[in-house]
Amino acid sequence: MRRMLRGANLVMLGVALLLMGPLLMLTSPRIDLESRWYSAERTSAGLAPLAQEASEAVVQVYAARAFNWRGAFGVHTWIAIKAEAAPAYRTYQVLSWRRPTIVTLDDEPDRSWYGNSPTLLADYRGKRAVAMIPQIEAAVAAYPEPNRYRVWPGPNSNTFVAWVVRRVPELDVALPNTAIGKDYLFGEVFVPTPSGSGYQLALGGLVGVLVAAEEGLEVNVLGLSLGIDLMRPALKLPGIGRIGMPVPIKGKEE
Repeated sequence: MRRMLRGANLVMLGVALLLMGPLLMLTSPRIDLESRWYSAERTSAGLAPLAQEASEAVVQVYAARAFNWRGAFGVHTWIAIKAEAAPAYRTYQVLSWRRPTIVTLDDEPDRSWYGNSPTLLADYRGKRAVAMIPQIEAAVAAYPEPNRYRVWPGPNSNTFVAWVVRRVPELDVALPNTAIGKDYLFGEVFVPTPSGSGYQLALGGLVGVLVAAEEGLEVNVLGLSLGIDLMRPALKLPGIGRIGMPVPIKGKEE
C-alpha cells in the first residue's frame, strides 16, 4: 500500500511540475484573458513580402500563441504559400469550429492570431518554393481526418501542420515544443520528425520521445513536451517554450 501511495504521489508531483509552466503563463501579461475573439487584433505583422511586389514563389510556416487560456499551453500553427507571380497568398490551417476543419483562404499570410503576434518558422522562396507548392497541396488534400478536431492531444491545428511538413521533404521545419498535437501520429508509432533530421516515438500524442538534430531531445508526457537543444543551447519547457538561443528561420538563412 505504501508503495502504491508513493507511486501515486510521484505521479501527482510529475503532473504538477508539468503544469507549472502553463500556470506561470496564465499569470503573465503574455496571455490575454479579457479580449473577445471578434475584436482581437488580426492585422498583418509585416513578416511576408507583399504579394503584389514579390513575383517569386513563397512558402512560409507560422506559429502564434493560441487564443485566450489555450495560449498558456501552446501555439497555433499554419502554412502560407504564394505561387510564382500569384496576386495573393493562400493559407492552410485547421480550425476547431469548422467542418471540414481544414480552412483554405486567399489571405494575409502573417496575420496576428487573435491578438498574438506570429513567429516565422520557415521562409522558402524561388525555385525551392516552386517545387514545394504542389507537394504541400497534395499533402493537404490527403490529410487523414479533415472532419475531426480535438484540442488535446490531437488531431488539431498543429497535428495538421506536422502532417503536411513530414510529407514535403524539402520543407524543413522544427515545430516548437509548445505546438501541442504535433506528436499525434494517426495510429503510427515511429516516424521522422517534422524537420526530417531525426525520429520520434509516440503513443496517441500522450507519451513519447523525440531525438533530432534540429529539434534536439523532447519528452512528451500527457501531450506536454519538455526538452533540451544541444546544437543551439536551450531548454524547452511546457507552456513557456524555448529558453536560450533562438532557432534560425529555416530557408531564409540557408
